[in-house]
Amino acid sequence: MRQDFDLLVFDWDGTLMDSTGTITHAIQRAFADAGLAVPEQEKAAYVIGYGLKEAMQYLAPEADDATVAHIVDAYKQHYLAQDAQLVLFEGVIETLPKLRDAGYMLAVATGKSRVGLNRALATTGLAALFEVTRTADEAFSKPHPAMLEYILDYTGVVPKRAIMIGDTTHDLQMGLNAGTATISLGCGAHPTPALQALNPLAHFERFSDLATWILNKA
Repeated sequence: MRQDFDLLVFDWDGTLMDSTGTITHAIQRAFADAGLAVPEQEKAAYVIGYGLKEAMQYLAPEADDATVAHIVDAYKQHYLAQDAQLVLFEGVIETLPKLRDAGYMLAVATGKSRVGLNRALATTGLAALFEVTRTADEAFSKPHPAMLEYILDYTGVVPKRAIMIGDTTHDLQMGLNAGTATISLGCGAHPTPALQALNPLAHFERFSDLATWILNKA
């Protein structure tokens, strides 16, 4: 691994933080508040990784801009009400420093907003571990490669020396679009068969298994 790759780019929600259920519930509550048909859990989970506006537009394609804005605002309120209860997956706190010490550069590419990611980084104390972070309100939404391309440019790493690590097909497709390798995690939003259909370098059901695999090969 260490001979082949220099940069590990992580998604946030469903990859580093156990937040899929909270996000899905907040989406459903937001649609109920707007008086719209509430999306089923699987459909609500599918849009995790998109930017907020893009996610709500996908779930409510007939809604006008004002309605989408209302759904987004309601989502933020419901999510923030539960935000303080969210926790990182087992092994994240212990392992990320070890990956950095093993010589990897670390980065984040997330569908969260900049405000949301900064809040999460401050709460978890992880900010200093990452060379660079990029959010959905700073680039085109996943699976467009712009977010990842910015990170590659910033770090000076060529695509073939980087891995995009995530729990959704949007993460993996972004990696493919940017020309990086990918690794999938089955602990988040999208089902394992959908992730494996995109032929990631490796697939793990738990973050701790991913971390062990990388460190054993570092």
